[in-house]
Amino acid sequence: MTSAGDLIERVGFETYINDPDAPPGVTRPIWYETHSCRAQFVFSRGSEAVEAARLEGRAIYKVKVRQCAAARAITTDHRMTDKRRGTEYAVTGVDAVADRSWVFVQVMSGKASG
Repeated sequence: MTSAGDLIERVGFETYINDPDAPPGVTRPIWYETHSCRAQFVFSRGSEAVEAARLEGRAIYKVKVRQCAAARAITTDHRMTDKRRGTEYAVTGVDAVADRSWVFVQVMSGKASG
């Protein structure tokens, strides 16, 4: 059972929007933070896909965040930033229905996220 003391990481979820300050006719995507919260990282292990990703120098994590409207709005179009380390992760999957209290986000480091 996860408690508030287990949520030791600080993460932010960002999506990209067109820069409103860009000149007319120019599209310039920028990342915009939509949600910031505490999280717990769970290192994935065991599956063939996870092992293949490790051989390519990428890490796959399951990230556990508290259920709320903003957390349920996270999609694979978002990216996650570890605020303590500054590492960016591509969101590869979101499970907001398996548990009523938590949203599980699968992320991958070392992958283009935008």
